[in-house]
Amino acid sequence: MPKRTIEDVAWRGKRALVRVDFNVPMNDGGEITDDTRIRAALPTITYLSDHGARVILMSHLGRPKGERSEKYSLAPVARHLQSLLPDKSVSFCPDAIGETAEQAVAALADGAILVLENVRFYAGEEKNDRDLAKQLAELGDVFVNDAFGTAHRAHASTAGIADYLPCVAGFLMEKEVGVMGEALANPEHPFVAIIGGAKVSDKISVIENLLPKVDALLIGGGMANTFLSVQGYDMGKSLVEADAKGTAARLLELAKQHNSRLLLPVDVVAAKAFSADAEHAVRNVDAVQPDEMALDIGPETVKQYQAEIRNAKTVIWNGPMGVFEMPAFAKGTFAIAEAMTEADATTIVGGGDSVAAVEQAGVADKMSHVSTGGGASLEFLEGKLLPGVAVIAEK
Repeated sequence: MPKRTIEDVAWRGKRALVRVDFNVPMNDGGEITDDTRIRAALPTITYLSDHGARVILMSHLGRPKGERSEKYSLAPVARHLQSLLPDKSVSFCPDAIGETAEQAVAALADGAILVLENVRFYAGEEKNDRDLAKQLAELGDVFVNDAFGTAHRAHASTAGIADYLPCVAGFLMEKEVGVMGEALANPEHPFVAIIGGAKVSDKISVIENLLPKVDALLIGGGMANTFLSVQGYDMGKSLVEADAKGTAARLLELAKQHNSRLLLPVDVVAAKAFSADAEHAVRNVDAVQPDEMALDIGPETVKQYQAEIRNAKTVIWNGPMGVFEMPAFAKGTFAIAEAMTEADATTIVGGGDSVAAVEQAGVADKMSHVSTGGGASLEFLEGKLLPGVAVIAEK
């Protein structure tokens, strides 16, 4: 990664203003139900603290729409962080800017950690308001961006602060950009990409960016139906994007131009209702009944896709193969996850539902890299320069 990182700074006595992604799920009782994102930031936080920095953490939580809301306070997150770092001093500030925040920062000892209140309590955050960015910047000496999950947003706390402070990457940001960047720029072949999800229209740019690079592109999920429909198959009541058929046809042609093999399901698991307990049957793609909808890839498709994955040296996966939230239609998605663990390859799971799938399958820890960013990893796979990455200083 040709960007400056926290290892390029002498930290003792400096104020490290760190953007983390602590947007974690909570239950109605205010308890954190999944602390993956908090744990992902621990290496950066610990390094800064151990090197004598005064660590000031900024994050958003939920969508409070620029207004204070107890429901979205980061106070429970600060308490949880303290439990994860029992040997460190973690405090919480009920503001993110202004006199209270300034006093809390001034009181920090070297190595101490302060969690600021939710930056989205301020209307200027999502507008990348210069005044808010300037007030936040006054709390630090160096801006550390470790929030890959929000790097695709040009907000005050993710990009705006860099107008006022030097910016370096934390370890999580460095890993996310480094691993995915290397896989896209210099992959070991065979390079296989697996793209799923409901709609072709959501993944057009990803497919366009990947087709010139990959040896094989495996399509699953609802979006496969649109490609199959273009090829003349009657997909019954399946989700087919009528207005994306032209795009699907163009992408099939693009695959031929780049000598990339674009693989589509040869069979599906079909049901008459979008329901967890619906009766279902395996159908070849030319045998889907008029009153049925495809809700997962079938066993023959699984076999073909697994063979491609096991033969690969680089695998990137974004999007499930079916409605994996329903056990009857989860087999395809989980089989893909399992095949990735068996491949002698760099295996990257690119955010969103795919992350939930590998976690449900119990194989997340067997992947080379599981991205913490949903929208960010999607835009990265599209080849876009993310605002939160662009502001990090070059080496």
